[in-house]
Amino acid sequence: MAPRIGLSTVSVYPESSAHAFAYAASLGYDTIEVMVGIDALSQQTSAIQQLSRHHGVPVSAVHAPCLLFTQRVWGTEPWGKLERSAEMAAALGAEVVVVHPPFRWQKTYARDFVDGIAALEESSGIAFAVENMYPWRASSRGMEMYLPGWDPSDEPYANTTIDLSHAAIARSDPIAMAERLGARLRHIHLTDGTGSAKDEHLVPGRGSIGAEAFLRHLAGAGFGGEIVVEINTRKCRDTADRETDLRESLEFARAHSVVGAP
Repeated sequence: MAPRIGLSTVSVYPESSAHAFAYAASLGYDTIEVMVGIDALSQQTSAIQQLSRHHGVPVSAVHAPCLLFTQRVWGTEPWGKLERSAEMAAALGAEVVVVHPPFRWQKTYARDFVDGIAALEESSGIAFAVENMYPWRASSRGMEMYLPGWDPSDEPYANTTIDLSHAAIARSDPIAMAERLGARLRHIHLTDGTGSAKDEHLVPGRGSIGAEAFLRHLAGAGFGGEIVVEINTRKCRDTADRETDLRESLEFARAHSVVGAP
């Protein structure tokens, strides 16, 4: 069976979560991943429920507010933010919360992160899929900014996410990472990158990380999780350009994510 292809609400930024649902419905995406962020709608479970019902697009995942620019969304206490993300996911019928590893300066949070994630999964019944990140590069040298580390395959997380743009920055082979993770790979952020120091989040196929080969590998390995398009469309000139990028990403995902795809 072909996997479900979802759309992250962040893919339409600076447009709102409401626009993301509208794009998903009109283009034929199967699901939505809600990035809880500075968009007020994304923080309101009831608003997301209404959007999901109105457009007939279910929510497959909630992305916890753990980015630099969302550090104050839902307060500043990290475990409270994750608990609230799990509550939102459960209310929306989503089985996954996507979460980044802690920043190095969040020492107490980082110290307890691996065991704390396992405890949250047990208490909530929600899968916390820890996402691969990357060393921060200002030049040819990288700075380790995440604890316990940017590569989730180094830790015993039960559920993980691979983001192809992050893999490109880290110059990490996503297929090799997927093989290391095995059945612990639960979630995919489908995008692309060129290996630059910027988190590019290109339309899949426009970078050099090998998104097509990665999707073929997942299909052959029997991946049963969610594939979510997470791209940057901020430079699009208008809504027509944004729609073109979102349609191209969906078509790319559908073309390469089934067994026997060329």
